[in-house]
Amino acid sequence: MKKLLLACATAGALALSSFAALAQTASYDIMAPAAPGGGWDQTARTMQTALRTEKIARNVQVNNVAGAGGTIGLAQFVNQSKGNPSALIVGGYVMVGAILTNNSAVSLADVTPIARLTGESEAIVVPASSPIKTLGDLVEALKKDPGAVSWAGGSAGGTDHITAGLFAKAVGVDPSKINYVAFAGGGEAVAAVLSEQVTAGISGYGEFESQIKGGALRLLAVSGAKRIEGVDAPTFKEAGVDVALENWRMVAAAPGITPEQKAAITADIEKMVKSKTWQDTLKTRGWTDTYLSGDAFDTALKADIAATGTVLKDIGLVK
Repeated sequence: MKKLLLACATAGALALSSFAALAQTASYDIMAPAAPGGGWDQTARTMQTALRTEKIARNVQVNNVAGAGGTIGLAQFVNQSKGNPSALIVGGYVMVGAILTNNSAVSLADVTPIARLTGESEAIVVPASSPIKTLGDLVEALKKDPGAVSWAGGSAGGTDHITAGLFAKAVGVDPSKINYVAFAGGGEAVAAVLSEQVTAGISGYGEFESQIKGGALRLLAVSGAKRIEGVDAPTFKEAGVDVALENWRMVAAAPGITPEQKAAITADIEKMVKSKTWQDTLKTRGWTDTYLSGDAFDTALKADIAATGTVLKDIGLVK
C-alpha cells in the first residue's frame, strides 16, 4: 500500500512539474501584415509550427492584416498591442520601403525589433521565348532604351522595385527612368511575364521557381552574395552587375514592453531559429539563415532604412 501511495505521489508530482513547466512557456499572437500565402504569412506560420513543435510556446496564433506594404497591419499592431509581451509582428525589407513611400504615420521605430530571421535572393526572369538570353543582354537593352524594358514586380517601393533601381544605377542608367510595373501579388506579376506583357520579372526566387523548373521562364541571375544551392544561375556580381541584396524578413515585439520581456522573447526566438524544425524549413523553402539580434540587428536595421531612403529618392518615389 505504501508503495502504491508513493507511486501515486511521484506520478502526481511529475504531472504537477510538467504542468508547471508548460505554464511557464509563452503564448504568442503573431501578426502577418499581408494576405495569406505570401512571404510574411509563410514566415509567421513557419514560426508558429516551430514554436509549437519544439515546445517553446504552448499556444501560437497567426492573424493576417493585409494592405499598403504591411503599413496597415503595422499601424494596428502599434495602436493595439502596447505593452503586450505576447504580441509579435513579422516584417522586413518591403515594409521599410512601404513606410517611406506611403509616408506612414508609424514606423519600425514604434515597435520593439527582436531579430532578423531569413533572407531570400531576388531573381530576374524573362519568358522562355525572349531574345534576352543572359543578364548581359538585359543590361544592353536597358542601356539602349530604359523605358523600353519593362519590369514586373511587387508593390512600388518594395524589395523588387528597390532591386531594379539598384540594378539600373549599377549599370549607369538613371533609376528614375526605369519602367517598373507594380503588381499587388506575385501571381499577377508571374502571369504578366508569362504572357509577355513585360520584358522581365523581378521577385523572390520562390515566386518563379515552378515556372523556371517547368521551362516557361528563363532565370538570368539572382541577387544574393552567393548562388542558390542547386540552381544553375549566376549572381548579379558574377554576371558583371555590382549589386548584392537579399529580401530579409524580421520579427518585432510590441512597443512598451519591459527589458526583461524583450529578453525572454529574444531567447525564445533564438531557440526557435536553432531548432531542427526551423532549419529544415529553411532548406525546404530556399531561405537563407540571416539570424541577427540585439544591438547588432538594431544597427543593421538603421543602416538598411537609411540606404533604402537613398534608393527610393533615386527612383523618384521619395522626395
